Amino acid sequence: MATTKGRPSGGGMTVREAGKKGGDTVKAKYGAEFYEAIGRKGGEATKEKYGPTFYEEIGHKGGQKVKRFIEEGKRS
Repeated sequence: MATTKGRPSGGGMTVREAGKKGGDTVKAKYGAEFYEAIGRKGGEATKEKYGPTFYEEIGHKGGQKVKRFIEEGKRS
């Protein structure tokens, strides 16, 4: 199926629009607290699977990437 500026040629909605619509529907049905609860469960599962040092490692990697972006910006 061909697309025009991210929109399917059949006149339907984009994936982003569909995701937002679905998210808004869930939020209206269950409330914002629902997202907080599932996020907390996901964080706990990740901590159990990878351990607490996992967060330190990914935080460090993210910080290094930001540092590189800043350095590249200064050079250009």
